[in-house]
Amino acid sequence: MRGFFRSLGFLFWCLIYSGLVLSGPLQDSAAKKEEEPVSYFKQIRPILQRQCQGCHQPASKQADLMLTSYETFKGGGRGGPAFVPGQPDQSLVLAYLKGDKQPRMPFGGEPLSPDQIELFRRWIAAGAQDDTPAAARETVVAGKAPIYHAPPVITAIAYSPDGKTLAVSGYREVLLHKADGSELTDRLPGLSDRVQSLAYSPDGRLLAAVGGTPARFGEVQLWDTTSRKLKRSVTLTADTLFGASFSPDGSKLACGATDKTIHVLAVDSGKELLKMTHHDNWVFGTVFSVDGSRLVSVGRDRAAKLTELATGAFIENLNLLRGELDAISRHPQKDVVLIGGEDRTPFLYSMNRTQSMRIADDSTLIRQFEKQEGSIIAVAFSPDGRRIAVGGAAPGVSLFDTESGEKVATLIGHEGGIYTIAFYPRGGQVATAGFDGKVRIYEVDSGKLVKEFVPVPLEKSTISMK
Repeated sequence: MRGFFRSLGFLFWCLIYSGLVLSGPLQDSAAKKEEEPVSYFKQIRPILQRQCQGCHQPASKQADLMLTSYETFKGGGRGGPAFVPGQPDQSLVLAYLKGDKQPRMPFGGEPLSPDQIELFRRWIAAGAQDDTPAAARETVVAGKAPIYHAPPVITAIAYSPDGKTLAVSGYREVLLHKADGSELTDRLPGLSDRVQSLAYSPDGRLLAAVGGTPARFGEVQLWDTTSRKLKRSVTLTADTLFGASFSPDGSKLACGATDKTIHVLAVDSGKELLKMTHHDNWVFGTVFSVDGSRLVSVGRDRAAKLTELATGAFIENLNLLRGELDAISRHPQKDVVLIGGEDRTPFLYSMNRTQSMRIADDSTLIRQFEKQEGSIIAVAFSPDGRRIAVGGAAPGVSLFDTESGEKVATLIGHEGGIYTIAFYPRGGQVATAGFDGKVRIYEVDSGKLVKEFVPVPLEKSTISMK
């Protein structure tokens, strides 16, 4: 027994000795980690993108300050240079972030945490170096309308509620055309490389352009349709956003994201009201109920998920899980949604359950329509709800009678997949666009092609051959 306690005593002193010997190196290691250089590209830039670029970008250059690159950040704005390398105490950006100068930044948003502000201080104190990799530097000027040598893929189109304008997605911009496709009337260049979804507010005063730059940020742009100026930009995620929809009263905007989240914003302030994580994969589409109290979202996890917006609580999956869902549209007057995806079959579901849910329950299914030749990417209801349009990977768009399910027309002439569909708000016509970079307008009743046009101005490429 005495030997046992002697062994314990020896072990005790060994542990103390090892602690004394190791504590120095461990502390040194921690200190070194604390003093590791702050990276502009990996640490400072993401904060600027998420919390500052909404107000300081080419389309909304508040205080003449742009934060879309190291060069524009360094150049500063109306008040002078944003920072002085090596002198954090003389740097305006720190004074505004800490609230030493007013208004505190980000204006109208959550203040940066002490740890985030300390990152800026350490970065400036160490010389404010730009470590942006060459491959990540901008190859085009942000906020400047791009030059096209070929039609770009079109991912989104939307008619204004008054029927005067057709908005079309481009590369880093939204193009505004007369509704009949006869004239390009304006171009709205922004920050995002890709515009994945377009939606007008119910009163037509705002145009939402949702998208982002892959692996960098997801952005919501809200454009004033009268002045055609960017009213607000909100960066929500570190990757692209999809599926914008306004609430019926126009007070909220919803969208989905590649990080499996659903976001609901207050339109007047840009403040995020809800961030929901009900999905298990990318979220591609959202629609509000007729009264605006619920939301249905669809995505790669195959589910059409119904959510209560007062609390953000998940209610149920409306559908049986079949295949990835890429598209959703709501009936103009009813709580009925049209969904479609990789299984190629359009389904009509009710948002209102009339009986208790059971395992493998599909009782909210109203109707399924004819299977398509390719996966479904775009669906839409006509303004009166009597017709639906379905398009996707296969060239051509199918028009169905909503009530009977009968196919009434096939819209032909496309040279590739269809990614977006919009009915003219006054009825009678439907516009389609997609892979081939052309917008086509058809008569709904006859399926006749009325207009075909490339929505971007094209410049000829000059190739010198010697």
